Amino acid sequence: MTGYRINTVCAGAALTVFLLSGCAQRRAEIADMRCEYMSSPIGIGANTPPRFTWNYTGDDDFVQQRCRVRVASTKAALADSLADGDVWSSPEIVSVNGFAQYDAPQPLEPRTRYYWNAVAWGDDGRIVVSPVDSFETAQADLSGWTARWITDGHDKRFAAAPMLRKSFDVTREVRDARLYMSAAAYGKMRLNGKPVTPNRLEPGYTHYDKRNLYGTYDVTGLLVPGENVLSAVLGNGFYNEDAPVATWDFENARWRDRARMIGELHIVYADGSQQVVASDGTWKTATGPYVQNNIYSGDTYDARLEIPGWDEPGFDDAAWSAAVEIEAPSPLLVAQTAPAIRATREIRPVAVKSFGDTVYVFDFGENMAGVCRLSVQGEKGTKITMQHGELQKANGRVEMGNIDIYYKPLPGLAFQTDTYTLKGEGVETFTPDFTYHGFQYVEVKSDRPVKLNEESLTALFVHTAVEPVGTFSCSNELMNKIWKATNQSYLSNLHSIPTDCPQREKNGWTADAHISIDLALLNFDGIRFYEKWLDDFVDNQREDGSISGIIPSSGWGYADWIGPVWDAAMFIIPNALYDYYGDKRAIEKMYPVCEKYLGYLQAREDQDGTVTYGIGDWVPYKTQTPTDYTTTCFYYLDQALMTRFAELTGRDGAAYAKKAENLKELINKKYFNADSATYANGSQAALATALALGLVPQQYEQRVADRLAQSVEASNGHLDFGMLGSKFALRMLTKYGYADLAYRMAAQEDCPSWGGWINRGFTTLAETWQLSEEFRDASINHVFLGDVSAWMYNDLAGINFDPQQPGFRHILFRPHFVEGLDWVKAEYRSVNGPIRSEWKRDGGKVRLTVDVPVNTTGTVIVGDKEIPVSAGVHEFKF
Repeated sequence: MTGYRINTVCAGAALTVFLLSGCAQRRAEIADMRCEYMSSPIGIGANTPPRFTWNYTGDDDFVQQRCRVRVASTKAALADSLADGDVWSSPEIVSVNGFAQYDAPQPLEPRTRYYWNAVAWGDDGRIVVSPVDSFETAQADLSGWTARWITDGHDKRFAAAPMLRKSFDVTREVRDARLYMSAAAYGKMRLNGKPVTPNRLEPGYTHYDKRNLYGTYDVTGLLVPGENVLSAVLGNGFYNEDAPVATWDFENARWRDRARMIGELHIVYADGSQQVVASDGTWKTATGPYVQNNIYSGDTYDARLEIPGWDEPGFDDAAWSAAVEIEAPSPLLVAQTAPAIRATREIRPVAVKSFGDTVYVFDFGENMAGVCRLSVQGEKGTKITMQHGELQKANGRVEMGNIDIYYKPLPGLAFQTDTYTLKGEGVETFTPDFTYHGFQYVEVKSDRPVKLNEESLTALFVHTAVEPVGTFSCSNELMNKIWKATNQSYLSNLHSIPTDCPQREKNGWTADAHISIDLALLNFDGIRFYEKWLDDFVDNQREDGSISGIIPSSGWGYADWIGPVWDAAMFIIPNALYDYYGDKRAIEKMYPVCEKYLGYLQAREDQDGTVTYGIGDWVPYKTQTPTDYTTTCFYYLDQALMTRFAELTGRDGAAYAKKAENLKELINKKYFNADSATYANGSQAALATALALGLVPQQYEQRVADRLAQSVEASNGHLDFGMLGSKFALRMLTKYGYADLAYRMAAQEDCPSWGGWINRGFTTLAETWQLSEEFRDASINHVFLGDVSAWMYNDLAGINFDPQQPGFRHILFRPHFVEGLDWVKAEYRSVNGPIRSEWKRDGGKVRLTVDVPVNTTGTVIVGDKEIPVSAGVHEFKF
C-alpha cells in the first residue's frame, strides 16, 4: 500500500465542514435497552439476578465514564433522574460498558412488573438519562407453585396424546393475566379455543429428569366474562420416544414416561383481587384425533376422532376422566428465557409433480427444517401421508436413502412422515404440532384419489427464533449464496439446542456447535440460546467429570470414541460469549464443570501427560489428520482457556497455565518437524490447527503458514480437510499473507468446495464434501463446515472483536482486498451498537468505509498500517 487518506467525520471530504457541525450538535442518547438481553421482557426468573444492557446513538464524541441502574416498583418512582429507585439502585459503576447486574441481597418478587432505567456520565461531564423500560418476573421456584403435574391414566406406550381441559369463571373486569406452563415434552395450550402463543414445540428440550423449563404467556386478551376453558394437548418429543425407531437410546431414557404438564393461570382483576387456576386432579382428560406423535417419525391425526368444542366454553366434559396428579419429572422448574421455537417463514412450492391421482411430489426450492400445512378436500376416511426428504430420485420421487439410515421403522411409523385421515367435511387443514422434519421435497400419498395443486401444501420454516444481527454481501454471487446457505443450515439446526441435522439425528453434537459458534454469533443474537444449552452441560456431566458427545443425552454418547475435541465445547462456547458480549456469566456457570472435567482428563493421562483418544478432523476430504495429535492440541486449548477463565473470575489459574505450557512443549517435541516446518502428517488441518491455537514457536510461524499455502497450491487451490480444517485453514492463510489464496479456496466451484455444493443446487451445506453415490449417511443440511461465513465477516469485511476489550468495545477492522472481488459490505449489530465495514474498488484504489458505534473505538489494520479510529463514519483510500 502506498498511502491512505482519512476522513474522521460523518461522511466524505466534500461535506467535512457541514457534517463536523452537524455531528457536534447531536445529542447522545441511550438506546437498545435490554433486560436479560430482551426488550421489555416478561417471564424473567425471579431468582436469577437480571442483567441490564444498553448502547448509544447520537453524538459520536460521547464516551461513558461511569453509570448506574435504578429499579423501581412504578414508572413514576424514576421521574427524578438522580434519586434512587425504590427497589434497587446500583452504585456508580466506573465503566465504559453499558452493563449492570442486579446485586441486591433480597431477590426480586415473583410475578411482578418492575421499571428500570440507566444514568450515564460522560468523560466530559455530560449526563445521559435513558427512558424508563420495564421487565416482569415469572414464577418463583417449584416450591412457590400451587399447581400439580398432571397427565391421564394411560401407560407411556399408549400412542394417543393426552388431552386436558379445565373450566373456570371470570367474574370481574380483568387487568392482567399470565399463564405459566411447562410440559414434558411438549404442550399445545389454548384458552377458549385460541392459542396462548405462536411458539411451537414448547417448552425447550432438556435432561427431563434434571430440569424442566416453563414459559410465561400474556393471555389477558383471551379471557372472556363468564365461563372460560384452559386446555392442553401433550406431545412426546424426546421425553417419551417410542422404541426402537432411533439409534440414540431415547426409548431407554431414564426419564421416559407418559407426557405430562403443569400450569398456573394468574388473573389480576381491576379491583386488585386475584384468582389462580392451577393444574390438579380436577382437570378432565380424554384422547381424540392425535393418534400418535414421534419426534423422528411424525404426527398421526385422524380428523374423524375430533371432539367438536372440547377446548371451548359450553362443552360437557362429564364423561371425561379426572386427570392424574403425579410427581414432578425433575427437581428444577426454571423460567425459559431462551428464544422460543417458531415458524418464521411460510414457503410456497416451486413445483408440483403428480404420479396419477394418489401420489404428488412437492418441491419447495430450498432445504429447511419444519413441517407442512396441508389443505385438502376428499372422502371421509381417506388417509394421506406426507413424507419429507432432501433429495429426488431420477424419476422424480423422494429419495430417503441419505437420511433414513439410522431409522428403524415400526408399523405406522415411517421416517419423517405425517399422516392425516380426512373427516370428509369440505376443505380440511392439518399442521403437525409435535414434530419437525428436514426437507426440500415432500411426497404426498393418499389411499384414495385426491386432487392437489400448489395451494395444497405450504412449508413452515420452524426453528428457534434467534434475532438476526449480521448481514454480508459481496460482488461474487457465489459467495453470497454460500453465506445464505450457511445461515439456512444454522437455523435449520436450532431447536432449543444446536443440532447436527434436522432429520436423521436431531442431536446436540458438541463439536458441531463449537465449530459453528463464530458464524452463529456474527449472524444471530445467540447469548440466551447458548446459555440455555450450557445449563444442559451442567445437567449432562457425570460424577466422574465426563460428558457425552450429544447434549442432552439419555445416557448415549459417553464413549471414548467421541473424546476431548468434541468436549471442548464447554470451554469454547463460554469463551465466545464473553468475547462477543463482554459478559462473564457463562464462564462463571461453567467454571466448576470445566474444572471437574479437567480432573477427569488428568486421571486418564498417558505417560506423556496427555490424552489422545476421540474424534479429530471429522469428515476430511481425503487426508486424515492423526487424532492423537488433534486431541492433544485441544487438551492444550482447554488448559489455555481455563487459565483465562481463572483470570477473569478472580481465581488462581497458575496450575492450568503450567499444564498448557507443558502440553505446548510436548506437542512441539512430539509432532513438530522443524526442518520441514510441519506438524503431525503435514495435513492442511494439522498445520492450520497448530497456527490457530498458538502452538507454533514464533520463529517458525511463517514457515508453517508457507507449508499450508504450498499444500493448498498443490491441490490446485482446493481444500483437503474436514471439520477442524474448515475452521482454521482460511483464517490462517489470511493471517499469514495468503488472503488471495484463501479466497481462491473459498470461491472454488468444483468438488471439494462450498461452491461445489451450491452449483449442485443445494441451498444448505452438506455433511461431506463429496456425497456418496448410494446416498447413504450424508445429510445435506449440516452447518459444521460453515465457518467460511464467519471468515467473510472477519477477513473479507474485516469486522473483529478485540479480546482485550470484549463485546466489541474496541473493533479491529482488518479487511482484505482480495483479488477477484470488487466490493464487500457487512454489518454486525453488536451489544455495543451497529458496526459497518464496506470496501469498493475505485479505479486503481480501494475506498474503505467503516462505521464505529458511539462509545466505542476501533483500529483499522490494512497491511502494515494500523490507524486508530473513534466513533463515527470513517473513509479511507488505499
